[in-house]
Amino acid sequence: MTLDRLVCANCAGPVAEGRCPTCRASRQRLQEQQGLFGSLSPAALIALLTALIACALIARHAFA
Repeated sequence: MTLDRLVCANCAGPVAEGRCPTCRASRQRLQEQQGLFGSLSPAALIALLTALIACALIARHAFA
């Protein structure tokens, strides 16, 4: 889940802005939980996956 879509139940503001202590705590917790690809956008993940598939197909064709 990305921070730009979360709304705080305490202050009704975006969690990414960190308006209240609850927002800041949630933002910190989510940033700690994100893994290696957590900070990438979905479009970037799709582009990375497409590039990996293309490399695999090129390698398969080159060594066949």
